[in-house]
Amino acid sequence: MNNQHLITIGWREWLALPELGIDRIKAKVDTGARTSCLHAFSLETFTQRGAPWVRFGVHPVQMNANIELICEAEMIDERMVSDSGGHKEVRPIIRTTIGLGQLSFTAEFTLTNRDTMRFRVLLGRTAMEGRILVNPEHSYLQAFPTR
Repeated sequence: MNNQHLITIGWREWLALPELGIDRIKAKVDTGARTSCLHAFSLETFTQRGAPWVRFGVHPVQMNANIELICEAEMIDERMVSDSGGHKEVRPIIRTTIGLGQLSFTAEFTLTNRDTMRFRVLLGRTAMEGRILVNPEHSYLQAFPTR
């Protein structure tokens, strides 16, 4: 495999989720997770133009529940997901654009409440495939996301 076109990131990085109105959010890079995960609370499903959608709140800043964004996205699926503790739950799945340094690409995210977790986002391996190498010795190797 030719790795010359891959960017290298650290074990944590800043992301943007522009379609959700999130300019910057810290993500833990998690090669053990297949699908990426976004912190979400107060999930509410509804129908828009005949398709299922989900409205949810996000606390984009770690350890700060006072900053709150309300987001909406088309729900592309619901899946049974096991967390790192082995607990299973059905989670809505959305697809949205990620800004990571100079990269911009689309990925799937499960939505679940991560208020008790250090990071609001887990960046899973499916989103990274063919784009990214991970250097676990470093953090924040990419610049802040640009719009």
